[in-house]
Amino acid sequence: MTNEHTDLAIINRAKEDDVKLVQLQFTDINGNIKSVTIPVERFPESIEKGIWFDGSSIEGFLRICESDMYLKPDTSTYALLPWETEEPTARLFCDVYMPDGSPFEGDPRYILKRAIKNARALNYEYNVGPELEFFLFKPKSDGQVEPTPHDVGSYFDFSPRDLAGNVRRDIIFTLEKMGLNVEMSHHEVAPGQHEIDFKYAEALKTAENALTFKQVVKSISHKHDLYGTFMPKPIFGVCGSGMHCHQSVFDITTRKNIFFDEKDEYKLRKIARQFIAGQLQHVRAMSAILSPTVNSYKR
Repeated sequence: MTNEHTDLAIINRAKEDDVKLVQLQFTDINGNIKSVTIPVERFPESIEKGIWFDGSSIEGFLRICESDMYLKPDTSTYALLPWETEEPTARLFCDVYMPDGSPFEGDPRYILKRAIKNARALNYEYNVGPELEFFLFKPKSDGQVEPTPHDVGSYFDFSPRDLAGNVRRDIIFTLEKMGLNVEMSHHEVAPGQHEIDFKYAEALKTAENALTFKQVVKSISHKHDLYGTFMPKPIFGVCGSGMHCHQSVFDITTRKNIFFDEKDEYKLRKIARQFIAGQLQHVRAMSAILSPTVNSYKR
């Protein structure tokens, strides 16, 4: 199916879903979700021509003198937001472009797509399976949020100590409605800390799933009068939250994991050790992206 036919199919699907609003999402250099909301009548225009915005106001993008940029939605990422029941709303992830039509080189999505393209040129598929940990806090009556856990549960605790069982259940159902393959959920080590795992996929799909996951956690926890946060170390003296990433590389032709060696003591081929060594060699530079806040280093 051509892109033109795919785009038309998504436009028709939005009509069938009675969508009223469309959220066009992208991320800044720190991975924070940014969104432009348009009425559904502008959806076809956004696909064909894009939606212009001021890039100078986005962290890590452009200076004021060169601020014009535009978004083009990736129609393969279309999904309804299940919690937006009054005015049905769809969400799509976008690529960021410069005025001359070239991809913006600082767009995290473009950077990842370029790396995936380079891997595929070597006949490799790069897969990632993340474990995202988060805290749920109970806001005060005035709406202010303090790092006070909403429960006293601990690792793998079951009700009644785990007060967030219903919240995690609703998060799981919502994630599945949005296309994620959830594998498990449980209370984490610290009071008020939780984890929900979803199945690995190629890196771009996993990145999209991680962004969907963060939005769902924040939106559903809010409906339960809780505040969800992925802050690495919100409470001194207890376990912090991380995003552990399980990585593998598959041969596209044979569909075999190129890291695996049955005969090796650690079941790793030489290329797997080289892969690990390469990440360790560049970890200081990678930390600027992987751990971009002061709080990251309190964990």
